[in-house]
Amino acid sequence: MSTFVLVHGAWHGGWVWQRVAPVLRAAGHEVHAPTLTGVSDRAHLAGPAVGLSTHIQDVAALIEAYDLDDVVLVGHSYAGQVVTGVADRIPHRLTGRVYLDAFVGRDGDAAIDLLPETVAGHYRESVADPGFGWLIPVRSLTVLGVTDEADLDWLAPRLTPHPWLSYTEPLRLTGACEQVPATYVECTDWMRVFQPHAEKAADLGWPVHHIATGHEAMVTAPKELAELLLTIVAS
Repeated sequence: MSTFVLVHGAWHGGWVWQRVAPVLRAAGHEVHAPTLTGVSDRAHLAGPAVGLSTHIQDVAALIEAYDLDDVVLVGHSYAGQVVTGVADRIPHRLTGRVYLDAFVGRDGDAAIDLLPETVAGHYRESVADPGFGWLIPVRSLTVLGVTDEADLDWLAPRLTPHPWLSYTEPLRLTGACEQVPATYVECTDWMRVFQPHAEKAADLGWPVHHIATGHEAMVTAPKELAELLLTIVAS
């Protein structure tokens, strides 16, 4: 059996995997879903100095503190940057990495520069005013492809602003992450901001899968996502 470490994207917390984790556990796997520093139940730790390196340390420290091995590291959206950084730091503890509609960054890449220019511009504008210069305000869930009223009611009250430095701090890689096999999962029923990253993954020779749902697959298509994760592990 594998150990899944599920890493949420911007504005979310570990709670967002509540519909996926039980399916993985029922199949016999161990599951951890940490919350990154500065958001959700750890929003009280937010500050201008919280960045990508903080979040990489969050996840690497959890894996080492629990002495986890054979880890399948899953990163959603922004957390693709985190997954890459963790895989580069502790590749010997991982058996796979899964990028769920997520950034595929290289050494020196900052997340903000991996977004389409129009989207990146919206981020910069929102940070400059309502974000006080160091926070990214919560994005519209409908823009992310969430349309069901029950899903909106569940998600919206739990989202918190996200530390801006995590988007402007570049990845620093040694190349060790390349030792860990990678898989990409693209969500196709929305504006497909991450389609270029799915294409980049294919160019790198990674298996690429698609789920016909919006960006928040762990909320809008949890059963399909869990079953796909199980298939990825089995293969």
